[in-house]
Amino acid sequence: MSEFHDVRVIRGKNTRVVLDNGDLDEVSESFFQGAAIRALSGGAWGFVRTENLDGIDDKLKAAKGIARKIESRDTLELAQSQPGQSARVPVKKDPADFSLEEKVDLLREIEQVAKVEGVSSTQAVYNEVQAATTYTSSDGRETEYRLNRVGFYVTAVAKRAGLYQAGTESRSGVCGLELFDEVNATDLARKAGETAVALLDAQVPKGGSFPVVVDQELGGVFVHEAVGHATEADIVLEGGSILEGKIGQRIGSELVTVKDDPCLPNYGYYPFDDEGSASKETVLVEDGVLKSYLHSRETAGRLGGSPRNARAQGNSKPIVRMSNTYMAPGKDGWTFDEILEEMGDGVYLLGSRGGQVSPAEGVFQFNAKYGYLVENGEETKLLRDASLSGHILEIMTQIKAMDDDLKFNSGHCGKAGQWVPVSDGAPHVLIEKATVGGSG
Repeated sequence: MSEFHDVRVIRGKNTRVVLDNGDLDEVSESFFQGAAIRALSGGAWGFVRTENLDGIDDKLKAAKGIARKIESRDTLELAQSQPGQSARVPVKKDPADFSLEEKVDLLREIEQVAKVEGVSSTQAVYNEVQAATTYTSSDGRETEYRLNRVGFYVTAVAKRAGLYQAGTESRSGVCGLELFDEVNATDLARKAGETAVALLDAQVPKGGSFPVVVDQELGGVFVHEAVGHATEADIVLEGGSILEGKIGQRIGSELVTVKDDPCLPNYGYYPFDDEGSASKETVLVEDGVLKSYLHSRETAGRLGGSPRNARAQGNSKPIVRMSNTYMAPGKDGWTFDEILEEMGDGVYLLGSRGGQVSPAEGVFQFNAKYGYLVENGEETKLLRDASLSGHILEIMTQIKAMDDDLKFNSGHCGKAGQWVPVSDGAPHVLIEKATVGGSG
């Protein structure tokens, strides 16, 4: 396919509300539109992005002209993929049916609940995107999807004698305002406040290597950051992944199966990617063996594989991205209590406060929201400022047991200056030995 072009048009509306200590700090509604226009000629891409939807044919000519001016000795064949189908994702409580005032009141109710005794400040944020994406290409694809993404975030801060601790909870989905009922938003807000106050009396863990149990949120972050990014084929092609050349090799315990599935009705859902390829599950790791990378049509053409993970923020250029990435639940019948009993003495870490990872070097450090010291299989002392660090391939081989209680968390993933909605998930997982330290 020496000549190819495609056009992606997006239209929609963003709504954002921010409450800070009960005061309305921000309330905004903004409309957006744009087009991303690509042309492939002689192994080189020409790309034009615009917010003006007039004269698309002229802009396509400009993209073709850019491609033809770029000298490339490389021969690029785009991999074939299954074309996506048009879709409209239904919602139970359409955000368009609720006024901005009603959304502010809903958020205010959540923030008020977070103000438990001992909390000194709170913030709550509501985000909503209503969007339509239309895709056409020179190989005959013409398809469209419409969906809503809704989410909220609440944080509570408690302080005592110069010590500040925070509790945070957030949820997002491809849905309407039914999200607030389905996840019980007020209970989550109360949990944020209670966590902040409790952490004032928590201990900082003693650093060292211990058996560790991670909850679904921290386990999901590990899967996304440490495994998912290392399987993105553009990173592999750039020499930036420790998993380069390891397809078919064992990289972890036989308990470990990792998948990426944009078909799941989570925050990373899409019916087709930003190259018009139909969404479908990709098994990245199966029983500890690396099976596949994530691909665009270009990377699949270079490395082999199935393209379905080209994504872009707005009218940016599509690059390889994750969608809903998760560690499959265990099949051996472990329960959470049995996992703690099997661990005996160690640390149980929950939630994520960010961290860093190097897919090229295979090292990572993640900060947990909080944790518990576990002694003789029982949770004892509450811990704060705890971190988990290690080497990706070593930790993968140290996974000893997992529950079947898979849960997902949602957020936005940044790469190459672009942010896209994703979900990640895991069950409770027992790691035989990992490095735990105070994260400060």
